[in-house]
Amino acid sequence: MTMALAQKLAADTISAVAAGQNLQDALERIRAAHPGLSAQENGALQDIAYGCQRYLGSLKHMLAQMLKKPLDNREVESLLLAALYQLHYTHNAPHAVVNEAVEAVAKAGGQYRPFANAILRRFLRERERLAASCKRDDTAKYNLPRWWLDYLRNHYPKHWNNIVTAFLLHPPMTLRVNRRRGNAESCLEQLAAAGIAAKALGEYAVMLETAVPVGSLPGFSDGLVSVQDFGAQQAAHILQAQEGERILDACAAPGGKTGHILETANCEVTALDIDQGRLKKVADNLSRLGFQTASTVCADARDLAAWYDGRPFDAVLADVPCTASGVVRRNPDIKWLRRPDDARKTARQQEKLLDTLWTVLRPGGRMLFATCSIFTEENDIQLQNFLRRHADASCAEPQTLLPTPKQDGFFYALIRKQP
Repeated sequence: MTMALAQKLAADTISAVAAGQNLQDALERIRAAHPGLSAQENGALQDIAYGCQRYLGSLKHMLAQMLKKPLDNREVESLLLAALYQLHYTHNAPHAVVNEAVEAVAKAGGQYRPFANAILRRFLRERERLAASCKRDDTAKYNLPRWWLDYLRNHYPKHWNNIVTAFLLHPPMTLRVNRRRGNAESCLEQLAAAGIAAKALGEYAVMLETAVPVGSLPGFSDGLVSVQDFGAQQAAHILQAQEGERILDACAAPGGKTGHILETANCEVTALDIDQGRLKKVADNLSRLGFQTASTVCADARDLAAWYDGRPFDAVLADVPCTASGVVRRNPDIKWLRRPDDARKTARQQEKLLDTLWTVLRPGGRMLFATCSIFTEENDIQLQNFLRRHADASCAEPQTLLPTPKQDGFFYALIRKQP
């Protein structure tokens, strides 16, 4: 029953994303509706749901090659896509996958049962030919919409192939070591003692060979380590908090960067976020790390009257909303949910936010403009426009971190305000 239920629920997530819902929300909704899922069922659901979004281009292409006309039943189509993922990208027993999928299709639309059985058995017979046909279609070959490919080829002509390859990788589990309590070397010793293989990425960063449950990480509950992508860890390094500074972390949730700032210096941090539920995660994270000097505020950063007391900050971390185009491997549904004009839309939202945050920064202070995007409209172009609007602003070396096997994609620009 485990595979059948996981397959059915994963198909529900495919339908939800096709309807415009993000995958994480769809999974949370489904798990809330099925609280009795076993650990095995949850694991299978996670794998199929994320795998289908990761390889949706090739899965849809192979299915289309076996159809005379497009399916008019989304639920049946989603069940077939989930089954094709299991047959092509996992080691599940083919006969079991087919049988469970056919039974699920029968419940969704009885008239489709023989059709589903024929399609899946045909795939098993023609798998090599169907897989080879993906190489002749870019969306199927790279598992990206055509407009994404065109964008990456135009803006990153030397790197686009590496980027799309990184998009298909499973994200590594990377730890940030609390520098107040240890370093990469001491962390590796603790991990080795627990039988967890890992390697150092830097003085305070460690990447696990294989992901493990957070609860099994030595020292996690005591604040010795935090789970944070290596690219995201660069924010605190670039900001360089100093002792005694007042720092604003705007758009702070879930608090990874907030905690990292406090690990680097004894400073006063205000963690601001518009979402009360997500802000609680910031508070929980800071409590785990043992920091009491940070205050959390729920408000829209653009509405100064709702949260600003008039005392300027020495530094501001502006980790502003974006398309999240740099973290596709963690959120593969982003590839299919985004539209070509989304970057321009979010850039307009960013502009208002950055202009507002600039007003709460003291003369001589610095603002770190950060995104997890690789779209230039949200990054370099946004920075250029900001510098044109603000004569008292300067930025020496903005950094674009492209997705690689060890990190997600980010953009950082440290903007200084004239004294």
